[in-house]
Amino acid sequence: MGNDMYSVEQVADLLGLHVRTVRGYIRSGRLRATRIGKQYRIARADLDALTGRPASPPAPGAEVSSVVRLDGVDRAAADRLGTLVLAGVNTHHDPDRPLRVQTVHDEERHRMTIMILGDLTATADLLRLLDGVLDGGNGLLGGERGNG
Repeated sequence: MGNDMYSVEQVADLLGLHVRTVRGYIRSGRLRATRIGKQYRIARADLDALTGRPASPPAPGAEVSSVVRLDGVDRAAADRLGTLVLAGVNTHHDPDRPLRVQTVHDEERHRMTIMILGDLTATADLLRLLDGVLDGGNGLLGGERGNG
């Protein structure tokens, strides 16, 4: 589905349009096309973009959810840890499998909760990053290790 290429005539048939209308879309830039010799070819993804259809179904795979609860976290440490988590998420480069993270700090209980939803590898990478930062007496929390 992702590598399908269509002629102007095929696109016109699929959309119920006149061939001249499709060529006009190409000339105006409304529909992307590649010129091969004297003919245009339209990729399935470009046709889907024009019609508003999703480009492709989600890739098969597993998704994992994780909740990390850290006790003894003050506001300053929560802010630093939130920034670190955000940086870790932004280094994940697979747009088809985004990593979603939410952080919550409970000021009254000095507790931070981090909720992670994403593919196995990206989640494991983020958890390893957290473990490395929080590990031992030199960790981000100054020696206090959270429960999770």
